[in-house]
Amino acid sequence: MKTKISIVIPVYASEAILPDLVGSVDQVMSEKNYDYELILVCDASPDKSWNAIKRLKSEYPTIKGILLRNNSGQHNAVLAGLAEAKNSIVVTMDDDLQHDPGDITKLIEALAPETDVVYGAFRNRNHPIWKKAGSKFNNRVATFVLGKPQELYLSPFRVIRKEIVLELLKFKGPFVYIDGLILAMTNSIKSVEVAHYSRKTGKSHYGFSKSIKLWLEMTTTTSIRPIRMMTLLGGAISLVSIFAGVFLIFQRLFLEVFPAGWASVMVTVLLFSGVQLLSLGLVGEYLGKTAMAVNGLPQSLEKERT
Repeated sequence: MKTKISIVIPVYASEAILPDLVGSVDQVMSEKNYDYELILVCDASPDKSWNAIKRLKSEYPTIKGILLRNNSGQHNAVLAGLAEAKNSIVVTMDDDLQHDPGDITKLIEALAPETDVVYGAFRNRNHPIWKKAGSKFNNRVATFVLGKPQELYLSPFRVIRKEIVLELLKFKGPFVYIDGLILAMTNSIKSVEVAHYSRKTGKSHYGFSKSIKLWLEMTTTTSIRPIRMMTLLGGAISLVSIFAGVFLIFQRLFLEVFPAGWASVMVTVLLFSGVQLLSLGLVGEYLGKTAMAVNGLPQSLEKERT
């Protein structure tokens, strides 16, 4: 009996890459004799990616194409594709051929009966230095905020069981961070080493601002640990202030010394003001997301399909 697979790929500014991507995926699936569907979600791409998807549909009937009305973001687009997946094993990957379609087999083979999700861990990432550094920072933050095991590598190249996909689809909030949802749903996760290549053509549109946005989604969408951290920080600062106040009173009463230092006072005031503003900003991020979720902001809006 053939293994049935759904492959979900969010598409953005990849018109020139799509023919090679779809051809590579089809070749791997044919060689392994997999029964598959390829779901391409065009995230309101500024180029002619949607036209390319429609052309490829006529050549590869296994393709399902979805065009979103506005740019919803990678994770929202992936979730829109997951809603269309019909098979028991679902693969997600990027559209730039930096993920090798040949490694899909490796991920599927690692999906043991007791495993729900398998991530592809890249051997050598072909990204700029700042992006590699940001990835390491995100990894540390995910370990602290989301409770991710230290040795687990999170990436967009993953294999997910249908049971977990169905649970992911129950999430109706407008701000989606798939890895955070997965970590909240199952501990049966592992990663296997896969290749990572340079982008064949064009340039990545996942710049610094989008990386910051993703970091905020990660820290505030599926965890309240940042709020707890600020609470603990506030408590620690209060204790330090109390001890400092007691010490100053002791100096004044018994040592007849009262330290002067305008600069040190200003530094302290600015430090505490910064912490307060950071705390307010964090609370505002949570409240803003809550308000938009209550008002029914959609995860994505479909415009057309093929």
